[in-house]
Amino acid sequence: MKKLSMIVSACALMGLISCKEQKEEKKEEVKFLVTNPVKKDTTITKEYVCNINSIQHIELRALEKGYLQEILVGEGQAVKKGQLLFRIMPNIYKAELGKSKAEADFAAIEYQNTKKLADGNVVSKNELAMAKAKLDKAKAEMQLNQVHLNFTEIRAPFDGIIDRFHVRVGSLLDEGDLLTELSDNSKMWVYYNVPEAEYLDYMDKAHSSKTNVNLLMANNQIFDQTGVVETIEANFNNETGNIPFRATFPNPKRLLRHGETGTIEMSMPFKNAILIPQKATFEVLEKKYVYIIDKENKIRSREITLAGELQHVFIVKSGLATTDKILLEGIRLVKENEKIEYKLEKGTSVLSHLELYAE
Repeated sequence: MKKLSMIVSACALMGLISCKEQKEEKKEEVKFLVTNPVKKDTTITKEYVCNINSIQHIELRALEKGYLQEILVGEGQAVKKGQLLFRIMPNIYKAELGKSKAEADFAAIEYQNTKKLADGNVVSKNELAMAKAKLDKAKAEMQLNQVHLNFTEIRAPFDGIIDRFHVRVGSLLDEGDLLTELSDNSKMWVYYNVPEAEYLDYMDKAHSSKTNVNLLMANNQIFDQTGVVETIEANFNNETGNIPFRATFPNPKRLLRHGETGTIEMSMPFKNAILIPQKATFEVLEKKYVYIIDKENKIRSREITLAGELQHVFIVKSGLATTDKILLEGIRLVKENEKIEYKLEKGTSVLSHLELYAE
């Protein structure tokens, strides 16, 4: 009987020890992790879908009617300014030029004879003036026919790359028919649309009229040249709420071509930005909140506004100071005005280990 009593007492003692350990574990479990916002300079990178255009991209069209006699270049070929590209059969225009030249020569002879007679007072000054006008008209017609003849040769107006042909040798052309396109790819104009709010942030943060940007190409590689934002259009699109930006990129290797797409990466600096972990926030009716721990260790919700977003981090525009204590973990386990026990970890340490803390 005595032995049984000792066994019961031992069990009771073990039970008390076990309950005590459970209570201590439970007490540790309700200790919440708290941190403070961090103020530091930072930079966020915004991404925008973009369209890539040659600095010059034009259509080459026939300026005269006739049969296409020669194509002197190939599709995709690099050409120089002034290089002959196409020739339209010039026979008719050569004949017209020859005819007008003969008429001009005849008018010149007639003018010289009339001038001699006028100098001898044989004919009036009016007849001399009419002969001069006839000569001038003949010269003008000759020059016009020379222009028409020149238009039978299509030359490159600038250095560039020839696009695909829309005609073939022997094609009967009418004035204005499209022959091909020509692109100057030495520099590229890259257009992208920026939302109104981000445009205002950009204008507020930009310290100069020119900002450097990067281009992420379709193969997920960064283009090896840096672009410069040189132009912002005057008006917003009322339907989309966006305003077009244009960045200029050097293209020395001619890697970029007209009509490509990509993604612009534009960095925006923030001085003395207030940074907090994203997981320390929650949302109510599309508004962001955090839980603040007051002097009495009670939970208080506070609305914040954001200025930007990084990986696992929010940049706070208003609503927080570095002296505030914000709840980092257990947001769903607490209630407004609830008193808690917590462990404070410095914000700098939390930010340096965000991969560990991120859910």
